Amino acid sequence: MEWQKVMERGERAGVSSSSDGGDGVDVVKEMVDVIETVGLYVGYRRTQRKECLNLVRRLKLLVPLLEEIKEIDHHKLSSSEGLKTSLVNLKKALLGAKKLLKKCGCGSKIYLAMESEAVMSSFHAVYDHLNQALDDLQYDELGISVEVKEQVELTRMQLKRAKRRTDTQDIELAMDMMVVFSKKDDRNADSAILERLASKLELHTISDLKAEEVAVRKLVKQRGVQNAESIQQIKDFLGKFRHIAGVDETIVLDGPISSKSLQKCQSLLIPHEFLCPITLEIMVDPVIVASGQTYERESIQKWLNSNHRTCPKTGQILDHLSLAPNFALRNLILQWCEKNKYELPKKDSCLRFSAELIEEISFLVQNLSSHEFEVRREAVMNIRMLAKENPGNRILIANYGGIPPLVQLLSYQDSKIQEHAVTALLNLSIDETNKRLVAREGAIPAIIEILQNGTDEARENSAAALFSLSMLDENKVLIGALKGIRPLVYLLQNGTVRGMIDEALSILLLLASHPEGRNEIGRLSFIETVVGIIRNGTPKNKECAASVLLELGLNNSSIILAALQYGVYEHLAELTKNGTNRAQRKANSLLQHMSKYEHLP
Repeated sequence: MEWQKVMERGERAGVSSSSDGGDGVDVVKEMVDVIETVGLYVGYRRTQRKECLNLVRRLKLLVPLLEEIKEIDHHKLSSSEGLKTSLVNLKKALLGAKKLLKKCGCGSKIYLAMESEAVMSSFHAVYDHLNQALDDLQYDELGISVEVKEQVELTRMQLKRAKRRTDTQDIELAMDMMVVFSKKDDRNADSAILERLASKLELHTISDLKAEEVAVRKLVKQRGVQNAESIQQIKDFLGKFRHIAGVDETIVLDGPISSKSLQKCQSLLIPHEFLCPITLEIMVDPVIVASGQTYERESIQKWLNSNHRTCPKTGQILDHLSLAPNFALRNLILQWCEKNKYELPKKDSCLRFSAELIEEISFLVQNLSSHEFEVRREAVMNIRMLAKENPGNRILIANYGGIPPLVQLLSYQDSKIQEHAVTALLNLSIDETNKRLVAREGAIPAIIEILQNGTDEARENSAAALFSLSMLDENKVLIGALKGIRPLVYLLQNGTVRGMIDEALSILLLLASHPEGRNEIGRLSFIETVVGIIRNGTPKNKECAASVLLELGLNNSSIILAALQYGVYEHLAELTKNGTNRAQRKANSLLQHMSKYEHLP
């Protein structure tokens, strides 16, 4: 009901699906209204929710284009028939998207689940119409800026990719529905299956079921379901859900019926489990790595051949590099392909998706240096998210020159861009090679500056970035030489944000493993601070502080003496009894080391 109210407000505001012409300026305003309207609601049916949200996100990317068109001379828009035609075509495409989103927002949940392939075919048609309308726009005559044209190109690329690679269906949902609809399968009365379906379709309560019946009645009345068997299946389904909910009213769905059924989508939806996590393509030769994850043999072998020793999906360090064939999954894939008459791709096509990803990353890296603030901000935010998602993206972003412009953005005046940039570099630095590249581009001084003066989130992520970079000895030296230790100590002494005590202590522990780092850290004021954390910190704080003190004390007797003067002994004794397991080990090691000193009590 909420969705319908939102859509009705859009119609009253002047967004009419039957309006094809009108003044060029009015057409543009109506298009903005369409995008604003569909962006107000996110209550889409679960079976198409992700696809709907992705479509809305892509529509919102067109707002800068429309806003720029609104600023064009009104007479020019109204007098040029070519411009008006291209704008009207774009409006029609947007109205088609709105109609589909409305269907997925308040349509029958059962119908949308039954006809998921047909609904996906409708999404494909919307993508085609939007792409064609954007292609037909007369950008030069409209005087669209280069930055906005680039953003439109990114949107079009995403639309094309969305058509080739759609969201995979819920296999358990599809199988359960097949069981319930089957007249030969005795399991169709299984209440556990019906309960699971009710949960997946969000048809738990009596009010849910009443709303579903209203949606189905409307669907039948509008001839949305034109197949007698489908109507009967929906009726049976509703009856079963009503029964498990304790409602046994008779369901009557009035409306004319014809024999024509909805056209099925020609492209099959490949089960998610059959896709390689690296290439997102169906697997021909699935293999299992030491972490238990399954990949296409060719793609994971390339990953391992690039000197990576981690699982791309989980980041877990692999105990061994052996690849075990996943015969069970391969058999399931072959059975599915045979049943759906799907031909497995040739092995050389497994990395087709990566080419599109490369194109997107290359485009975003270019936009990091854009003169347009919004384009630059959008690019750094997207790079940040891509670098977070998987190891392959981190390599691609670095290979396509993403690190130098990100380092430059660390000194940008806008605090949010600084925050996105330092977080993107943090994500990229998870890769060992990137740790060196980030440092060589001169990022460390700027990261230290953000650590001192940035927003809370930027400071936290800059501390994490220093921690990641300090894994390499050469970077430990740099952080010490560039006076990065003092800001970390300052954070410990003067209060930190959101648990950064642990973050700062972890970095200092790494730096303490290097001679130059130890010399810089081992000042009396710092030792007093560490002893204070051992005394009053959280269990995790105490564990980290004891680790730092042990690393420093094993190499410098004066630090042990200073810690003793600050009363650390009794606090370490307490830690051996009540600390975390690691804290107890560190405290015992410290006490053993301290026993060498005669002045101990």
